[in-house]
Amino acid sequence: MADEPIPVYVRLNAHSLKRAIRSGWDMFSRSRPLSVSYAMVFSLIGLVILVGIVQASRAPMIFPLAAGFMFIGPVLLSGFFSLADRLLRKEECSFADVINGYKRTSSGMMLVASVCALLFMLWVINIANLYGVMVGRSPVTLLELVSPTTSILSFLLWTSLLGCFLAFLIFTVSAFSVPLMYYRRAGLVNAVKLSVRAVFANIIPSLQWALILSTGIIVSIVIFPLFLITFPVLAFASHALYRELFPD
Repeated sequence: MADEPIPVYVRLNAHSLKRAIRSGWDMFSRSRPLSVSYAMVFSLIGLVILVGIVQASRAPMIFPLAAGFMFIGPVLLSGFFSLADRLLRKEECSFADVINGYKRTSSGMMLVASVCALLFMLWVINIANLYGVMVGRSPVTLLELVSPTTSILSFLLWTSLLGCFLAFLIFTVSAFSVPLMYYRRAGLVNAVKLSVRAVFANIIPSLQWALILSTGIIVSIVIFPLFLITFPVLAFASHALYRELFPD
C-alpha cells in the first residue's frame, strides 16, 4: 500500500447530486428484479422490527429506529457496489455478484461495520431509556401519532436532534471510507481521513446528500414498500457520487 498513490478527492458542484441520483435510478431500472430482491432481505428484517414495535404499542419508537438505519447503511453497500461495477461494464448481473461483493470485504471494512453496529445497539438502548423517561409506559398506538401529546413530540424532537448529529458523524467517517477500502485504494486509517476531509471540503453538498439519504430511508422504512425502491436507488447513487468525488 505504501507505493500506491493516495486517492485525491475533487470538489462537487451543484449538479453532482442530481447526476448521482439519475445514475442510481438508471442502474436500478436496469437491475430492478435483482435489486428489489436484494433490498427485500433488509426490508423484511425492518418489517419484523416495526411490527414488534406496533404490537408493543410503542409507536413513537418507529422514527428513531428508522433513523438508526443510517448508522449501518454504509456498510451494507458492498453488494450494490459489485452490481454497479457489472452494470457500468454493461454485463449481466446475478445474485452471485452480490455475494462476490461481500467477499471483497476487508478487515478495515469489518472494523467499521463492527463500530457502526455497536453504535446502533447503543442508540437503541439510549432511545429506549429516553422513551421510558419522556413518554412512560403507557401504550401508544399508531393512530395516536396523528395527534401526538407534548411528551411524544418532545421525545421525537430530542431523538431527531441527537440522531442527526450521530448519523452525520458516522456519515462523515464511513460514507467514502467504505468504498475506498472496498476498491483497495486506501487502508483503514487513510480511508477514514480521506472521507472526513472530502466531506468537509464539500460540506454543503455533503449535508444535502446526508439529508437526502436520511429523509429517503426514514420515509421509505415507515412506508414499507418504498424501501424496495429507495434503498437500491440511493445505494447506486452513493456509488456514483463516490466515483465523482474520487475519480480513478
